[in-house]
Amino acid sequence: MSDSSRLSRRAQVMPASPIRRLAPLAAEARRAGKTIYALNIGQPDIPTPRAILDRLRSYDAQYIPYGPSQGLPEFVEALRKYYAGAGLEVKAEEIFVTTAGSEAILFTLGALCDPGDQVIVFEPFYTNYNGFAAMMGVEPVPVTTRAEDGYHLPSRAAIEARIGPRTRAILICSPNNPTGTVYSDAEIEMLAAICRERGLTLVADEVYREFVYDGRKHRSVLTLPDLDQQLVVVDSVSKRYSLCGVRIGNIVCRNRAFMDAVLRFGQARLCPPTLGQVACAALTEVPPGYTAGVIAEYQKRRDIVCDALAGVPGVLARRPEGAFYLSPRLPVDDANGFAEFLLRDFALDGETVMVAPLDGFYATPGLGRDEVRIAYVLEETKLRRAMEVFTAALAAYPGKIAGVARR
Repeated sequence: MSDSSRLSRRAQVMPASPIRRLAPLAAEARRAGKTIYALNIGQPDIPTPRAILDRLRSYDAQYIPYGPSQGLPEFVEALRKYYAGAGLEVKAEEIFVTTAGSEAILFTLGALCDPGDQVIVFEPFYTNYNGFAAMMGVEPVPVTTRAEDGYHLPSRAAIEARIGPRTRAILICSPNNPTGTVYSDAEIEMLAAICRERGLTLVADEVYREFVYDGRKHRSVLTLPDLDQQLVVVDSVSKRYSLCGVRIGNIVCRNRAFMDAVLRFGQARLCPPTLGQVACAALTEVPPGYTAGVIAEYQKRRDIVCDALAGVPGVLARRPEGAFYLSPRLPVDDANGFAEFLLRDFALDGETVMVAPLDGFYATPGLGRDEVRIAYVLEETKLRRAMEVFTAALAAYPGKIAGVARR
């Protein structure tokens, strides 16, 4: 019996992360003395709000106890006030705290779907949706969006053509990871209409809610009428306040049966991180200017990346509307090969760049092979230098091809 045959099917189909897969090559590059500009992972470098850090530093209890499975009341209340400040009226009992946004998605898929059920996703999508679906035995059914359209949604007919008898939900992310696309009111309302008519749940990953640029506004699904029982929002403090390591997220839902199921899941894992919640209860003390400054900073960084790519022959890069990611199509034979070339074979004055190949953000085999995700999470000076190195590597890559491949 082979080693793999001893594993579950779930374990065998669990995908590796395209964001972290190249870490061994990066480690080798660092050992060789290279400086690496990490544009592969959405790790913000903007300082966490002082109010939250001060709350963390002031914790002086004799031990760190378990908390309620649904979250500490003071943090739940802070979240309720946060949503109210965003114009979203949410009751405390409609909020469930999770161990990061990852657990929020896992619990949501587990509460909505049986093994073998399907969820509609729009590709390219956050790659870990694949992993979460594999862990729950759920099949992600892709609807492809195109770089030429700014990765906006296709027609209603194209979406409905992918809905089958085992479809349970439509999962969206807006502002989007990995493309930076922000869905319009018309797109959100189209999805709502499909869910109303077909009895599906609309699951919205709104982790990047604040990060919208050029005067745009984000439309939360919580504002949709006549869909309360078919809406789930998954959320996180990670990107909003540069708190990726505290692993605090949450679910918002007005469907009591769904929330009762999620509570039972939460009881099985006991509780979300206590100390992180204690710190994050101070989010109501974060001044409004903090968020405005963060948005302005990311918009500036976006423009640095887009301007650097604008003059590169064969690159197709739409200016993202939100989040802090860009998914350019490159004139390369294989984005994985290019990403490995950056780490293994290339350096400009001892410096190189790490990016995430985009094929792992698709469910359809063969797509994304000439695309990468760039996370513009470095401060201005480093980001400008990173793009100099990136464009130099693109010119030097032996697998460069003429023009941009079309689908």
